This record gives sequence, structure tokens and C-alpha cells, in this order.
Amino acid sequence: MTGTLVLAGTPIGDIADAPPRLATELENADIVAAEDTRRLRGLTRALGIHTSGRVVSYFEGNESARTPELVEALVGGARVLLVTDAGMPSVSDPGYRLVAAAVEQDIKVTAVPGPSAVLTALALSGLPVDRFCFEGFLPRKAGERLGRLREVADERRTLVYFEAPHRLDDTLAAMAEVFGAERRAAVCRELTKTYEEVKRGPLAELAAWAAEGVRGEITVVVEGAPETGPGELDAAELVRRVQVREEAGERRKEAIVAVAAEAGLPKREVFDAVVAAKNAAKG
Repeated sequence: MTGTLVLAGTPIGDIADAPPRLATELENADIVAAEDTRRLRGLTRALGIHTSGRVVSYFEGNESARTPELVEALVGGARVLLVTDAGMPSVSDPGYRLVAAAVEQDIKVTAVPGPSAVLTALALSGLPVDRFCFEGFLPRKAGERLGRLREVADERRTLVYFEAPHRLDDTLAAMAEVFGAERRAAVCRELTKTYEEVKRGPLAELAAWAAEGVRGEITVVVEGAPETGPGELDAAELVRRVQVREEAGERRKEAIVAVAAEAGLPKREVFDAVVAAKNAAKG
């Protein structure tokens, strides 16, 4: 019989949030694959337990190389437990490659549900949570970051991002530029930890706040784009939407047709807005 791959959620802050099954799985797994073996030792000490199985590292740098080894163990009948530093494996953390490889081999994959920074931030944000998109980390380079944000500028679902504290002010400023200065958002910092903080407000306001320096683990929740009826979009917004589509690879003619259809406007009106913006840019 083949073994079982277990994805285990770990606390994102408060150790008391550890799911009850986590300790049992850690004690009984044949192999524990950990994003950081030192963090794993700290976790087991805090839980007052010991691992009986073999402990191996499984992080971004060795994920590709170690996956075949773990799949071989699973095929041989091992129970493999995968844990990351915090939260659920595979959610902006190692895990996807191993799950995909296990599924391909028809190996059972199960989970120990646990804390999630994505869902915790959503719940605390005060923004709509009935529909949302998780976008993970944005690119580090400014141009690539703006391009990624433009791709979802018209997304009506609430958006969730992870971000490093030293890049937070630049990211919020870019969001204010693309989504609009008044778009509502929430910066959730150090969730479930001693210095937990949720800062809510318009993006421009949050960008100014973050410029003073922010520390800790960061999750950003951004309100989705507002619904607009036919004829409610101004010329600048029409041009911006065409640009977003062009940057995504569409030809200008196709982008104009698509934007006109979205806005419920004649193609000529969108075309004229694009031409006027082009002429204005020439000076």
C-alpha cells in the first residue's frame, strides 16, 4: 500500500492556536518535511512533544530536488507530514510541487486544518469577504509590480496580498496609483501575536502611514473595484483599461473593442479617448 501525505497547518503567531491533531501527526509521522528544521524544533518544544520519524528540510531552494525522494517514500508506504514556518503549506509556501507529484502517483493527500493569515486578515479587515482573490506576494521590481496590479485593477472581489515590511510603503503607494487613492484597504500586522495591529483606511492614507516604517509579518486586504453602470466611466478610466489590456498582450484595436463592450459605449468613444490621451502625452 502507498502511504499518505499530510499537509499540516501551524500557528501564525500564538502557539495556543495549534490544531489538536498537529502534535499527534508530528509524533507519529515516518518523515517530517519542514520548511525550516530549526523552527520545527521550536514548535515541538512549545508543544512538549518529540518527533519519532526522520526530519528533512523542504524549502524553496531544495523543493524540486527533494520532491522525488519524498514521493518515493510515499510510494513505499510512508506517512509524510509537511509543515511550513507558519500557516498552511502551499499557500505562498512550499508544498504545491509535492502535492501535485503525489496526486500524479495516486497517493492519498490529506490535511490538518490550521491557522491562515489570509482568512484571519479577511475576517478582521472590515471589507467584504463573500468573494475574494488571494494574490500572494507582488513582484519586487516597481515596473513588474505595477503591471501585476493593473491586471486586477477592475477586479470586484476583495484582494489579499502578503508583503514584506520594508516594501510595504512602496506597495501601498503603487496600489493607490493603480486602484485609486480612496480605495479602502486594511494592513494586518503580526496577526495573533503580542503586537497585533490592523490599520484601516484609504490606500493613500495607509501609504503615508507605512512610509514611517512598519515591522512584522504583513497581510494587506484591498477592497474590490466598484461596480459601474453604462456611461459612468470617464475618459481617463477608459484609457487606463485599454492600457491594462495592451500590457497583458492584446492589440490596441481588440482592447478598445473589449473596453467599449464592458462600458456599454460606442467603440468610437473609447477610440477617441485613447487618441486624445496619446496626443496629450506628446505635448
